[in-house]
Amino acid sequence: MLPIALEVLGGLLAWLCLYAAFCLWNRHRSPEWNCRLVTLLHGATATCLSGYIALWDGPWPLSHAGSPNTALQVHVLSLTLGYFIFDLLWCLYFQTEGDLMLLHHTLSICGMVLVLGLGKSATEVNAVVFVSEITNPLLQTRWFLREMGCYHSFLGEAVDFCFVLLFLVLRIGGGALIMYAMVTAPDPNWILKGGGLAMYIVSLGFMVEICRFVRRKMLKKYQSWMHLRRADVPVKTNGHLAAH
Repeated sequence: MLPIALEVLGGLLAWLCLYAAFCLWNRHRSPEWNCRLVTLLHGATATCLSGYIALWDGPWPLSHAGSPNTALQVHVLSLTLGYFIFDLLWCLYFQTEGDLMLLHHTLSICGMVLVLGLGKSATEVNAVVFVSEITNPLLQTRWFLREMGCYHSFLGEAVDFCFVLLFLVLRIGGGALIMYAMVTAPDPNWILKGGGLAMYIVSLGFMVEICRFVRRKMLKKYQSWMHLRRADVPVKTNGHLAAH
């Protein structure tokens, strides 16, 4: 466990150093701007690494839940665990996130600590990291677009569409398959099964928020369309000039 603990600590220090470098580089930007740059980089890195493990390196999470951890899985989860510890501490210090996000980070940290400690079940947890983090770069891109005043554009619409689509298909749909495989498999620890279900419930909470966002956005678009339609209706006259 000592090598793994040192690896997690190294990951935490690496993310802290990266955040400090961004703060020095972007002194005119807010702390949240620099933290979201770290989050964007982690999301892209974690998506590529966990996706490679889940889809190529193996083992397949839907059929090998509870299998022993591989060296690559341990490295990726240690790096990700270091990031989640950093981000949770940052969120608690600056108080920027709500209870749902703090619960998500806490459950993620506990799940990765348990998996690294048990020496098994990294297969399904790595798959959860993949379906969870794949939407993160889009979420951060959306925030940066809003900050730069470029959100209300075709690019902003494309980012929102891709984010909602990937969230529903992978995080909700793919997450449900992973949870079913983990809960029905005999090898995963029962605490991990309960934590996995709790994480999926948190994802459903995020889904509710996203559905509300989509509803508000569609309603605004409909109201804007109706306003333009009324403005385009020609004024009816009898064709005669009024007498003076």
